[in-house]
Amino acid sequence: MTEPLTLDPATTAVVLIEYQNDFTTEGGVLHDAVSEVMAKTGMLANTVALVEAARAAGVTIMHAPIAFAEGYHELSRHPYGILKGVVDGGAFVQGGWGARIVEDLAPRAGDIVVEGKRGLDTFASTNLDFILRGKGITTIVLGGFLTNCCVESTMRTGYENGYRVITLTDCLAATSVAEHDNALAHDFPMFSLPVPSSAVISALRAA
Repeated sequence: MTEPLTLDPATTAVVLIEYQNDFTTEGGVLHDAVSEVMAKTGMLANTVALVEAARAAGVTIMHAPIAFAEGYHELSRHPYGILKGVVDGGAFVQGGWGARIVEDLAPRAGDIVVEGKRGLDTFASTNLDFILRGKGITTIVLGGFLTNCCVESTMRTGYENGYRVITLTDCLAATSVAEHDNALAHDFPMFSLPVPSSAVISALRAA
C-alpha cells in the first residue's frame, strides 16, 4: 500500500478463521503441518495483540471455527483434497479439544461465533454475510488458517461480495513456507489489501 491505512471501527470486523487447537496447539492433529509457518510469522502472538487493539477500538470480533459431527456425515462419503486430510486425521470433531478455539483467543462477551462452517469458504455454509450486512460492516480483516485455503477462499468471496477485504500477512499460516509466500505474493494482492497487523493497529489508534 502506498497510502496509510484508514479504518472506521464501527464498520469493521475482524474475522478469525479456524484458530483451533488442531491447528494452533502442540498435540493438535494438524499442528505439525503448520508450526513452521506459525513460527516464521509469529501469527498467534500477532493475532492476540491485534484482537486486543481491535476490541479496545470497538471493532466487531468474529470467530469462524470449523467443526464436524463424529463420523463426518456432513461430507461426501469419498472426500478428497484438503478435507480428506481432515477426515483421515480425525481433526475438528465437534465437542472435542481439537475443535476448540485456542485459549489465547477464546471468545469474549460481545464477540460473535460464526456457526455452520463445514468447508473452506467461511461465507459458503454460514450466516457470516447475514451478520456482516445486518451490522453495517463494510470492511473485513482476515487472519487464520490456512493462508492458501480457507483464508484465501473467504478473501475471494468477500471481495466478490463487495466488502473491503484486508488480510493480515503476519497472522496467517499454511502447511509450507513456499505455499504461504506464494499466496501472499501472487493471490492476495488481487483480492485484498495485504498488510501486517501493526498497520491495522496503527489505523485503529488513529481512528
